[in-house]
Amino acid sequence: MKGVLLVNLGSPESPTAKDVKPYLDEFLMDKYVIDVPFLLRALLVRGIILQTRPKKSAEAYSRIWTDEGSPLIVISKKMHKKVQKLVDIPVALAMRYGTMTIQKGLQELKDKGVTEVMLLPLYPQHAMASTTTIVALAEELRQKYFTEMKFTVVPAFYNKTDYIKALANSIKKHLEGFDYDHLLFSYHGIPKRHIRKTDITKSHCKMDRTCCSTPSPAHEFCYSHQCYETTKQVVEALGIPEGKYSQTFQSRLAGDKWLTPYTDVEINKMPNKGIKKLAVVTPAFVADCLETLEEIAMEANEEFLHHGGEEFIAIPCLNDEDEWCGVVANWVKDFKNN
Repeated sequence: MKGVLLVNLGSPESPTAKDVKPYLDEFLMDKYVIDVPFLLRALLVRGIILQTRPKKSAEAYSRIWTDEGSPLIVISKKMHKKVQKLVDIPVALAMRYGTMTIQKGLQELKDKGVTEVMLLPLYPQHAMASTTTIVALAEELRQKYFTEMKFTVVPAFYNKTDYIKALANSIKKHLEGFDYDHLLFSYHGIPKRHIRKTDITKSHCKMDRTCCSTPSPAHEFCYSHQCYETTKQVVEALGIPEGKYSQTFQSRLAGDKWLTPYTDVEINKMPNKGIKKLAVVTPAFVADCLETLEEIAMEANEEFLHHGGEEFIAIPCLNDEDEWCGVVANWVKDFKNN
């Protein structure tokens, strides 16, 4: 019997330092997130970051928390429910970090008799710190607890026609009535070394942007290429002219060389360049979360206006939009029928 496991990032149980700390510990101690030797990672995370970060992160979470709970969890559950209604095989939802574990999701499917699982990491672009860690943990759990199960992993869907169409339609809808000067595509940043580590050719990646547009097998796992390709295809679908859009990367940690240009730095420069009405879309995420709601819709908005901007729109993620849920349901149906 076939079934589906949708997996997203996760969330603390509450917007308090007490609950944020164990969540951050699990997240930052992941060897695919901070990819340094264990002892150094433990020193960085437990000796330095977790001494101050939980309080600051808790304050950020409290700004976006709703009566229903964490926006990411609430939205993911709504999306999951809609997808399940559209298909006739079991669909479970899990998170890579936090209490909605992948193990619980697989157990739920097993209890329903599922032996073949379509594993769908809810990330359009492939990255070590998102896709790889989900697939690696799921496989580890399969070997330990679910040996009778077989996985079919859905690869990054950054360039799938139906996804691009849903994303473009969503952006178009949210831009209606807003005469924007500029549309910014802001993707989650990752360390440059992650790009090099995922280069299966071991030679293609030059980190100079030219390699992103030069065809290569490395692009199957190259986060940078996949982000630029998403932007390119959406821009083509919407007919946005050159010069009216750009791409940046957000959410970096200090100390490493991360993908540039940085979202906050570029947004703060825009009013002086004559960009007074700015729209920002965040296509590295399919569900609104801390990085989209607090970092962009609140912080970036405030900074843009502070530096002389006049109007700012943070375009919501695909969330539980009907077209997006229909796209996922169609992928599930293809899986079921193959």
